[in-house]
Amino acid sequence: MDTEKKKKKKAAAAAQEAAGASTKLPQHLQDQKTRVFCASDAPTYQNVSYSGAYMASRIDDSLNMADFVKNLKVEIKSLTEEEMVFDIIGIDPAIANAFRRILIAEVPTMAIEKVFVVDNTSVVQDEVLAHRLGLVPLKVDPRNFEYRTEADNATEKNTIVFRLKKRCWEEGPKGAETRVNEKVYSSDLEWLPLGSELPPDEETKFTAFNAPQTAPGGQPIAPTHPDIVLAKLRKRHEVELEAHAVKGVGKEHAKWSPVATAAYRLLPEVILKEDIRGDEADELVRKCPVHVFDIEDLGPDGKRATVARPRDCTLCRECIREEGWEEKVALRRVKDHFIFSIESTGALRPEELFTEAIKILTDKCEKVLADLF
Repeated sequence: MDTEKKKKKKAAAAAQEAAGASTKLPQHLQDQKTRVFCASDAPTYQNVSYSGAYMASRIDDSLNMADFVKNLKVEIKSLTEEEMVFDIIGIDPAIANAFRRILIAEVPTMAIEKVFVVDNTSVVQDEVLAHRLGLVPLKVDPRNFEYRTEADNATEKNTIVFRLKKRCWEEGPKGAETRVNEKVYSSDLEWLPLGSELPPDEETKFTAFNAPQTAPGGQPIAPTHPDIVLAKLRKRHEVELEAHAVKGVGKEHAKWSPVATAAYRLLPEVILKEDIRGDEADELVRKCPVHVFDIEDLGPDGKRATVARPRDCTLCRECIREEGWEEKVALRRVKDHFIFSIESTGALRPEELFTEAIKILTDKCEKVLADLF
């Protein structure tokens, strides 16, 4: 009996394997499904990718959540305090673009919104100086603050106050030596933990805080980069002002965008269709401006070209531009493999920005589901 059961199991497994083999796409259709082809004399084009495109071959390519979870991968390639490069594998371009747009426009940061000028005798107009102050990135975690509306008073929970006071002369007796010029740097912004030092005003709503602000780690709140030039002063010029920073998002104004850049590209795939040896190998290496190809020494058999750095390929098509090379080299991109790069302005580390983007996208999805059901 045991022998018969084993035979039946083997027969069932063989039948299942045969059925799978019969439903497997031919290689050229599999490439069409998973790759984007780049020709020498035509723009890059996307092949058929809609759901049900391969039903005639008994292939179900509709969205399957279990397969999506199984195939999804995130691989970090490099990480510093300011920049992160990582791969996202197994997602749709719409999801990658959603992350990019959220990072640019919807992850909140703190930025200077209101500037109260006490004195400005420099050549920089008040409006220009206020605009430059607004674009100075601040090293502060926005998650510790609340949004502030026009009707709200400034408090330690929704506003950060800076004072800037600098002049281009020195006190002394008449005729004393004075400075000829001076620069106003972002490091001249002094954080006021107790809030505004200007007289209280009901219209502008700047006032001292009820409690002092505290910064995590004991470090004072300051601009990310201390050497940003805000203005240049000549003899007897002076700038004195207060700057109030509030929480906002990039879709309101670019000064609240937490990234200098957030971009993605499909993973390049460089295929050598045949062995390229001798002088042709040297020529192929010379063609590539980003040094994707390299030479492999085969000893007595000469040398041949290899694809050494495929991730560096920019798909400039220089390697296949001349006649005949398209039959030897193929340039493709993997449809569901994205190389993502995030460069932070300094408020949060890039990996924290990506985590916040995931949370925002999750909240959007939950809101849609709540509205539908």
